[in-house]
Amino acid sequence: MTEARVPAGRNGPTHARRTPGTPCRVSLMVHGLTATQDFYGALFGWEFAPGPRQLGPYVRALLDGQEVAGIGELPPDRHLTVAWTPYLASEDVDATAETVRLCGGTVGVGPLDAAEAGRLALASDPAGAVFGIWQATAHTGTGVTGVPGTPAWNELVTYDSTGVGKFYRTLFGYEEEPVVSADFDYVTLHLDGSPVAGIHGVGNALPRDRGPHWMTYFEVADLDASVAVLTEQGGRVLGQAHDSAHGRVATVADPEGAVFSLIQDPH
Repeated sequence: MTEARVPAGRNGPTHARRTPGTPCRVSLMVHGLTATQDFYGALFGWEFAPGPRQLGPYVRALLDGQEVAGIGELPPDRHLTVAWTPYLASEDVDATAETVRLCGGTVGVGPLDAAEAGRLALASDPAGAVFGIWQATAHTGTGVTGVPGTPAWNELVTYDSTGVGKFYRTLFGYEEEPVVSADFDYVTLHLDGSPVAGIHGVGNALPRDRGPHWMTYFEVADLDASVAVLTEQGGRVLGQAHDSAHGRVATVADPEGAVFSLIQDPH
C-alpha cells in the first residue's frame, strides 16, 4: 500500500454513482452468519439489517445507519475459500462480464439481479484473483467512507503487476502509476486522476494456500486496540502491526479465515 487514499465521502455519506472501475462495495461469504456478525460487530461496531437473498441468507453491515459491507452465508455443501471480495462499479455488468471472458478471465456467478439494489457478477482475473462487478440501481455501494469501521483501500496481491494490469486496464480504462523501484513491484490504479486501488506483485512470496487475491483494508481508530479485540473474538494476526507511510497496518484473519488488513490513519 503505497498511495494516499482518497475517501469518497470523508466523515459522511456518499451516494454518487461511481465511475466504472471504482471499488464500490465489499462482500464476505461465510459458513456461520450469526457468529460472523458477532465478530465484526465487536471489531467495527457494525449493526446488521437483512439484505437481498438471491445468494441465500445475506445481511447488510451498517455503521450509523449507512451500509459499509455485505455478509452472506454459504450453502452447507459449498466448500469455498472464505474471503473478502471487492466489487468494481460497472454501467453494464453483462458487457463487463463478457469482456472478462474475452480477456482470459472467468465469470463464476451471474450476472444476476440482487433484488432492486443492483445487478452483479463474480469473476476471476487470468491469475485467479476473485472480484465482483456491480451495476447499481437503488444501491450505489458503500454508504460512508473515511471513518473507522469502513473500507479504506483495496489492493490486488498477485505474482506480478504487468500481465494482470493489462487485464484490468482493458476492463475499466485505469491509468497506472508504477512505483519506480528495482525490488518493489507496485502499481496504483487511477480513475479521473484519483487513486482507487493498487496491484502488488510479490512473486514467490505469494501465499501458496491463497494464490492471487484482493486485499481489503479497513480503517480503525486505534490499531493496537482493534487487534486486541480481534484476538479476543477469535481472530488471528497474520502480519504484525507496523508503521507505513499511510498509517499503522496489520494483516489479520477472522475466525473463519477471511484475510483482511487493518489500518490506522496517521492524521
